[in-house]
Amino acid sequence: MQPQVILLKEGTDSSQGKGQLVSNINACAVVVDAIRTTLGPRGMDKLMVNAKSEATISNDGATILKEMNIIHPAAKTLVDIAKSQDAEVGDGTTTVVLLAGELLRQCKSFIEEGVHPHAIVSAFRRATNEAIKLVNSIAVKINKDSPTELRSLLERCASTSLNSKLIHQQKDMFSKMVVDAVMSLDSYLPLDMIGIKKVAGGALEDSFLVDGVAFHKSFSYAGFEMQPKKYKNPKIAMLNIELELKAERDNAEIRVNNVEEYQRIVDTEWKILYDKLDLIHNSGAKVVLSKLPIGDVATQYFADRDMFCAGRIEMNDLKRTMKACGGAIMTTAHDLDESTLGTCDLFLEKQVGSNRYNLFTGCPGAKTCTMVLRGGSSQFLEETERSLHDAIMIVRRALKHDAVVAGGGAIELEISKHLRDLSVKEAGRQQLFLAAYAKALEIIPRQLCDNAGFDSTNILNKLRARHADGGRWYGVDIHSEDVTDNMAACVWEPALVKLNALTAASEAACLILSVDETIKSARAVQGETAPQMMGGR
Repeated sequence: MQPQVILLKEGTDSSQGKGQLVSNINACAVVVDAIRTTLGPRGMDKLMVNAKSEATISNDGATILKEMNIIHPAAKTLVDIAKSQDAEVGDGTTTVVLLAGELLRQCKSFIEEGVHPHAIVSAFRRATNEAIKLVNSIAVKINKDSPTELRSLLERCASTSLNSKLIHQQKDMFSKMVVDAVMSLDSYLPLDMIGIKKVAGGALEDSFLVDGVAFHKSFSYAGFEMQPKKYKNPKIAMLNIELELKAERDNAEIRVNNVEEYQRIVDTEWKILYDKLDLIHNSGAKVVLSKLPIGDVATQYFADRDMFCAGRIEMNDLKRTMKACGGAIMTTAHDLDESTLGTCDLFLEKQVGSNRYNLFTGCPGAKTCTMVLRGGSSQFLEETERSLHDAIMIVRRALKHDAVVAGGGAIELEISKHLRDLSVKEAGRQQLFLAAYAKALEIIPRQLCDNAGFDSTNILNKLRARHADGGRWYGVDIHSEDVTDNMAACVWEPALVKLNALTAASEAACLILSVDETIKSARAVQGETAPQMMGGR
């Protein structure tokens, strides 16, 4: 009799074989079903409440999957590809998860019939390469020589991205704002130079773009109202020092023998503060910004000399001001001179809703801008910010990678047709796998129809007929419940969105198909790890 070999710790869960693979595919199908209805212009929103009872309303695939806290190891792969799509391209997060889930669903029957997973994996990889070649060959190149044409195209890309968002009613206004924001950046298009500030109250249409830096003024002492609120070509001092008196008990214990000694200590503290203020004033600065507090004495001092000051500014805003206006963030007032002071064409403080905002425009340094968003509730403003982030990413990608394709399921159906034609020429079982990949791509136009309440079978039949006749850009028309040439209808997306989605979805499906065993370590039981208590009398 063979002795029993105990390899794993007691309580370790190990599952393998065909059943394990099918179980992983089923887990991914559950994740896909959770976000399936958010796709497209008529997609629904999800309301998620976390452990702290904080509500999030969103139809962004990556945001929903992050909030869901998925613990199934295979299903987490779909969360990862949604995050990578969001980081790399910014849009198409729901598309990539839907595609991965549908690829797995199509090959589930093959797995159950005993087909080896690697036969499917190799076919899927080949199909992905063919799809990428096709997208690159038929994508329409952007003409960057004509600024008007380029701007028009970028606005359409932004508008297509905003179609499926909560703010789709105002997509014309926001697509112009997004393109203005991206075009105001330098050639590297750094995302951190676009600031987004949210101010509750007012209507969405009250949102505006500042061609420069804008940030919320957090706190003001008495004397602030006496300061000027507008300067032309001011010198700007950016500091990381405290300009207020500290109460004695906060810092140290000092023992004194008489009142005169105590008075000398107080006078010295005042002298240190006034020395700092004199140095700042003598440097020629008209606007003083500090990360740390600026007290009431300093505020009144600056007001008497027609200077403006703002304390407790967030470090990110201060860094963006430094990049835009020049100068440096100083930790001492002694080295303030022309090289460490920034400047701009116009400084202005204005009321936005219930808050005061500091605006710097005409900045000579790095090109930057700030969007100030207005809206009714904080959840609505947060979703607006997420929507604009997607649109900004899309416009940046369209500028960097100068090729676009038609949206609305047009490109997916064209790839599907191409792969079907290819599969017919195959002799072996590869034919079945390529056809399965082609069928999986039809999930995008099908789901767009289902989410809009259309007859998806009827519309897909029309689309297949159009594509067979050479109408490569025909896709779903949400407005007329029919099919249309989406390139002519200006439903455009950067080709990079589709390329990234196809690659990520295929890789995720291949990864899950490659896993044939899952080993879960047993969780430590609290009683085992706790030290034994000694009995006492």
